[in-house]
Amino acid sequence: MFCKAFRVRASTAIKGSDRRKLRADVAAAFPSLSAEQLAELIPNKEELNVIKIYTHKGEAVTVYTNSRNPILFEIEKALYPTVYTLWVYPDLLPAFSTWPPVLQKLAGGADLMLPGVVVPSSGFPQVERGTLCAVTLLGNRAPVAVAAAAMSTTEMLAAGMKGKGFAVLHTYMDHLWEHGDKSCPPTLAPLVADPAEKENAENEGEAEGKKPGNSFTDTPQHVDIGDLSLKEQNSCAIVTGKEELNENRAAETAEDDSTGAQQDAEDSRTPQEQMDALFNQCFFHALKCKVKKSDLPLLTSTFLRSHMFSCCPAGQQLDIKKSSYKKFSKFLQSMQHQKILQVKELTRGVESIVEVDWKHPDIKAFAVPEGFSSASAAQDSKSEDREQAYRAPEIIPLYGVSAKMMPLFQDSGHRKGSVLSSSEVRNIVINYVKTNELVDETNKNFVKVNAILCDCLLDKSEQDEISHLKWDDLLSRCLERLQPLHQVTFFGQEPVVRKGNIEPIDITTAQRASNKKVTIIKNLELYGLDPQCVANILQQKVQASTTITPVPGAKDRVQVQIQGNQVHHLAKMLLEEYQLPRKYIQGLEKAPKLGRKK
Repeated sequence: MFCKAFRVRASTAIKGSDRRKLRADVAAAFPSLSAEQLAELIPNKEELNVIKIYTHKGEAVTVYTNSRNPILFEIEKALYPTVYTLWVYPDLLPAFSTWPPVLQKLAGGADLMLPGVVVPSSGFPQVERGTLCAVTLLGNRAPVAVAAAAMSTTEMLAAGMKGKGFAVLHTYMDHLWEHGDKSCPPTLAPLVADPAEKENAENEGEAEGKKPGNSFTDTPQHVDIGDLSLKEQNSCAIVTGKEELNENRAAETAEDDSTGAQQDAEDSRTPQEQMDALFNQCFFHALKCKVKKSDLPLLTSTFLRSHMFSCCPAGQQLDIKKSSYKKFSKFLQSMQHQKILQVKELTRGVESIVEVDWKHPDIKAFAVPEGFSSASAAQDSKSEDREQAYRAPEIIPLYGVSAKMMPLFQDSGHRKGSVLSSSEVRNIVINYVKTNELVDETNKNFVKVNAILCDCLLDKSEQDEISHLKWDDLLSRCLERLQPLHQVTFFGQEPVVRKGNIEPIDITTAQRASNKKVTIIKNLELYGLDPQCVANILQQKVQASTTITPVPGAKDRVQVQIQGNQVHHLAKMLLEEYQLPRKYIQGLEKAPKLGRKK
């Protein structure tokens, strides 16, 4: 279900009465939890949020998070625990084991087939068809998947352990797991180990004691999930063991003791601390070697993509979600508190670096890591490639429930300010009409207007005249009377919901002195485009002078001005190179008409 990326619609905090209701629902769904465990899972004071998402198949899912980690998800009023919850309460669900290599298939969206289920000597737990179960890996009791049984235990055995055994809903390493802190499962020993398994484990221990470098034995191995990692290579998942990595590290240590000591020092830090240090290093490196005073103001997204990424050491990758900051804006805020730079919102919702203190002691004291000076040319070329690798943001129109429209939406559990997509609005209105039996019996293309529809959708002059509305008219009126919103998701960043409709990129032409024409482009920042970068590219393409000027009548906003009518070149760049949808570009019709060739 979560093997592909999902869309986040809204996130709200859960308060008093809602928490008590959720705790009661969890107690009813999982009666084995004690009162103390319920209070720990659904705390009274800690941060608890509810997130509404849509899977890649369009299924609506409600996710409950505690300290950023998803702990429960709800589908059609049924609650399911996530792997984060099952690692704390591993015996919450009846468990079935599988072999470690099967995990890559489950994480890729496959269901668990019965030939892949390990049959223990003590027998399977007794389950019925549809029972919610946990899937573990052999040798570790920590669940790696949540699944529903496709048949009962009796039916599994009667089928000779053939066919589909479990419909997998959620796994370790899927996108729901990635929405949390991405921690690895703990290593939990089985409650009752088979005698054969115990003997195998002892034999492995003896073999390891005699031959530390030998990772292969004649007996089956119990591989801990902590020793496995999924890596995408050529669009397929492969499982790699930790033992090879350890062997490589041992070899490197034998070659260079000092390097090994440094590696051990780095490993003593948590992954989060290492990522924080990497962000600090790339930040100061970019300010000292990449950014010039003439580059300011500089979009924060451009600073990260075009400058900091190019300062990242080979073999490492910047990932703000793996740091303690979680968002790049918070990282820049911490640097602003240290008075290293100043960040301002020049355009609504778009931040830019407007000032840098080049004399700050931390910038002066920063030493460029070895290897960058000799490879500066290669790094600069990579930086240019990254500048060109622009990805258009995903823009989704949304609608907010206003006070006037609240009576129409309150039966579906929505309140004033609730954020909905157009499909959600459509489904709510259709359900309301059907529930209240408002479809016209003689002509099903029409809907009868009751008192609530009359107050919400009709003007005062229409209330005495209109008694029926066509379905299309009903839905369009509903969307028109909701508060317009839009969600913008830039690559590698969290979605941002803003009020109103997004302004299009505005292209105009104007007449200047001596009857010369100029082309003016506004609102580039709203789409993650750096005006200075666009101006530089246009100048090279058309060999005409460009300038960046303030937008008349707008505070802290800039526009690109280029000599001549360059709408044709702009259209090609925005539509073909940057892949921006045509509906978000205004003024393309002002391109000069090409004369016929004789």
